[in-house]
Amino acid sequence: MGKYKVVVTGRIMPAGLAMLKEHCEIYQWEQTARPRVADLSEWLREAEGLFVSTNIPVNEELLAVAPRLKVIAQPAVGYDSVDIPACTNRKIPFGNTPGVLVETTAELAFGLLLTAARRIHEGWDWVRAGKWQPGVLMPFGVDLYGKTLGIVGMGAIGSAVARRAQASGMKVIYSNRKPRPDQDALKAEYRLFDELLAEADFIVVLTPLTAESRGMFGEKEFAKMKPTAYFINAARGAVVDTQALYKALAEKQIAYAALDVTDPEPLPADHPLLTLSNILVVPHIGSATTETRNKMAMLAAENLLLGLAGKPLVTCVNQEVNYR
Repeated sequence: MGKYKVVVTGRIMPAGLAMLKEHCEIYQWEQTARPRVADLSEWLREAEGLFVSTNIPVNEELLAVAPRLKVIAQPAVGYDSVDIPACTNRKIPFGNTPGVLVETTAELAFGLLLTAARRIHEGWDWVRAGKWQPGVLMPFGVDLYGKTLGIVGMGAIGSAVARRAQASGMKVIYSNRKPRPDQDALKAEYRLFDELLAEADFIVVLTPLTAESRGMFGEKEFAKMKPTAYFINAARGAVVDTQALYKALAEKQIAYAALDVTDPEPLPADHPLLTLSNILVVPHIGSATTETRNKMAMLAAENLLLGLAGKPLVTCVNQEVNYR
């Protein structure tokens, strides 16, 4: 029996690629620019598996040119660029990688909060610019201890952020569709969304991007926050109305923002947000550690190989078409 034909839409950690190469004939897009469906169509016509390692939309256009697909896998948790109903209609299971990036993403989210609060990055810029002189102080930061952290989207990552905040002496409140039954164990208190906006000193966004959450932070929401509030987005850029965030920061409606994700993404170098002094932006590095990216690649490769063999995926989003 020959090897399975698999299309990989971008770079993949070496351990995951080696795992796939044992069983698959790999057609890999290795250019820096993101591929279009037309760039991959010749490969997709014969592909039995698709490893989505860049944010190419998996939609009707792509699926229409890949009639032999048995499985799609992605080394990420979020799948807002994947048309799950379209995959399901074609009985193609789609696997993502939940769980393995919880702690590292929580580290980054809390790291953004701490870095912004204590102006760590600005301190480094101050030193490099030769401004560190006796008696000359850069702008002060703020304490975490005794402050209230509001988490929007209290899932596994939110819970991990809560533990880190509590270790720093912060009170934790959260907003979800409904209260968590284990909130006492989490030592976190439920709030309605508007209540959280008004009460929190720091707000960390960790909600998935859905039709409901798209643009959930706009002018009205920023106006309800404290003028001293710090806003941290480690979810998806489109959860936030970027122009509304710019306005809130420029007009000092809120004190500061720290972003791992933006809309658009990447953020252009001439974007107005980057002209502000009260913002920190990093290039979507929530899961970007060697250990975590290896785990993600390996789990995605395992999902793909299982699907190719007609076996159940370890982590399948559309369970109704997962192999039995």
